[in-house]
Amino acid sequence: MKKLLVLLSVLVLSIAIFAAGTVKIAYVNWAEGIAMTNLAKVILVDEMGYEVEDTMADPGLVYASLAQGDQDVFMDGWLPITHESYMNQFGDELTDLGYNFKGARIGLVVPTYVNIDSITELNSVKEKFDSQIVGIDSGAGIMAATERAIDAYDLELELRESSGPVMTATLADAIDNDEWVVVTGWSPHWMFARFDVKFLEDPEGVYGAVENIHSIARRNFIIDMPEVAQFFTHFFMTESELGSLMGVIADSNNPEEAARQWKEEHMDIVEKWIPNK
Repeated sequence: MKKLLVLLSVLVLSIAIFAAGTVKIAYVNWAEGIAMTNLAKVILVDEMGYEVEDTMADPGLVYASLAQGDQDVFMDGWLPITHESYMNQFGDELTDLGYNFKGARIGLVVPTYVNIDSITELNSVKEKFDSQIVGIDSGAGIMAATERAIDAYDLELELRESSGPVMTATLADAIDNDEWVVVTGWSPHWMFARFDVKFLEDPEGVYGAVENIHSIARRNFIIDMPEVAQFFTHFFMTESELGSLMGVIADSNNPEEAARQWKEEHMDIVEKWIPNK
């Protein structure tokens, strides 16, 4: 009888775990996306009983995989401008779960000791920047916007492809050596808390207005996983909250454990996102 009770307990637990299911979250190697994805992962696992598979890819592949139903959700959709082309291409197969951060922006960023304030001034000091702009992943919306900026301002600087971590490492190294550098930057990002940096003015408006960051899901996600979809629609972070989370993760070698630490210290915020809490 005791063995039977144990077997029944194991069976019930297995059914519960299976019923919860696996959530597939795609992300790009960008600071805010890494932070939010890891935070969502530990909440779904620790507080809601789900398993989570997280997959990193370039933005174009992320949107395509969502449209094909291979991934469930992406928490780093910049709308309405930066990722407009992806939404135009795949939008019919996607579901917008709403914004998780308000007031995001992209542009060219320099250390504050760089004594220019506008993109229009770049050509006059291009040698100090080695005639290059340090970019990120080739498929990122900010890279396409920067190519348009090069044309619009007739810039004599070359856009160098790299990645989010390489861009920030290059920025940090330049600041450590009091050197001039211009990078493709965005806010929210921990660089603004860590370094004295500024956006260059964009009088032509090439980089667009302030945007929001959205959680984008595959088309039938709300039907298939209503509780998880509700969690993502509730998930929202302020600038200070996301900034502190990104800072903790940037200082850690384990983003998931850093996100778990942040979660435990901010359960008053987290509980507002969890259905039936």
